[in-house]
Amino acid sequence: LTIEFKEKYTSKIDEDLVAFANTRGGTLLLGVRDDGTVAGEKLTNDLKGRINSLARHCKPSISVNAAQVGSVIAVEVHEGTEKAYSCGSGYFRRLNGNTQKMSHEEIRLMFRENDPMPFEEHTIKGFSFEDISRSKVLAFAKEAGVSIGKTAAVDFLRSLKVADETQVTNAGILFFAKNPQKYLRQTQMSIIAFKGTDRVHIYDRLDVRDDLLTQFNQAISFLERHLNVRSEIRGVDRHDIYEIPFEALREAVVNALMHRDYSIAGTQVGIDIFDDRVEITNPGGLPQGLGPKNFGKGISIRRNELIADLFSRLHKVERAGTGIGRMRKFLAAAGLKDPDFENNGFFRTIFYRSPEYSLKGSGRVVEKVVEKVVEKFTENQKRIMELIRVSARISARELAKKVGISPRKIQENLAKLRSKGILKRIGPDKGGHWEVMK
Repeated sequence: LTIEFKEKYTSKIDEDLVAFANTRGGTLLLGVRDDGTVAGEKLTNDLKGRINSLARHCKPSISVNAAQVGSVIAVEVHEGTEKAYSCGSGYFRRLNGNTQKMSHEEIRLMFRENDPMPFEEHTIKGFSFEDISRSKVLAFAKEAGVSIGKTAAVDFLRSLKVADETQVTNAGILFFAKNPQKYLRQTQMSIIAFKGTDRVHIYDRLDVRDDLLTQFNQAISFLERHLNVRSEIRGVDRHDIYEIPFEALREAVVNALMHRDYSIAGTQVGIDIFDDRVEITNPGGLPQGLGPKNFGKGISIRRNELIADLFSRLHKVERAGTGIGRMRKFLAAAGLKDPDFENNGFFRTIFYRSPEYSLKGSGRVVEKVVEKVVEKFTENQKRIMELIRVSARISARELAKKVGISPRKIQENLAKLRSKGILKRIGPDKGGHWEVMK
């Protein structure tokens, strides 16, 4: 990838110079045949000048270091910081140990990836403050727990760093525009429920063409309708439990919205529900700098800083770099296998539905309720919990008097309830209070 042999100098070596600059840098060895045998080449002042001239005439210009090493010339090229680089013959890159001409799509992607201004910070000609939805601003503020009173919507957007005195950024459009798809057509979400385990028979579909908060809420609502739920009795309370923990699903949905590449036209976030799995897909793959080796290990590289910040204000995102670990933790606690991740230009998270509670090919959504008494309590323990619910600061002596058992027995029952996670002591023994956990 980083070494190229040339038997002798020609003016076409500028293709190799830009290829190295566009990839990871490298060394061009002049005077070496393709089979690795040495033909020899001498670095004269004239030749050194021609090499430097070729490098300067690349766009942008490239800095090279040419030196005589034994009987060959080593031309060292560093990876460029102003990609994409081109020469008179076009744009080139290194791939599989060769210098290859880049396609139009590869050039476009390289320019976009190396644009110093991210897509979310760009503005769109024709979008004005009149296109901002006051109701969406208020909904955002309410979800974020912020009171804006009579503050103008534009001033609120400026405080969020998604608008200046005259323009609104793409991030602001994605969250607050009356009609985001009028200006950014690719910013939509498609949610599909399939009958079976392949993409053949669709029995429910929802296309969400609205702001990102609405997309998130609609996605969660659709998943709630199409995943099975069971109920368990814990203590004296009934708990609804989805076959895939919703904490993990929320992490994946918000990650897809937060990290997708919004600059790729004709794409969308997709959520596909099958009988055996749920797939959540976003365009763009892993952000540049985050590879398979450091993925999921607490390293956070955000493709869209502004969008991530807005989701953080909505309390949809935990600490940076913890999302994948949290997904795995929630699934493990539910007895489910880890999600699978695929990265091939699109990033896909695959959750596997519980075999015990998933659909058995019926083709329709059903709610499977399984009641299970997971804890059994004595009458004395039930009475203790009832009294604590009424008066959280009740003392052991008062409990003994009302329940009709000794203070020692009260302490034993309190200890058992605490060990089962049913009771929790808040504060010190004196001055604190009890809390019955659900």
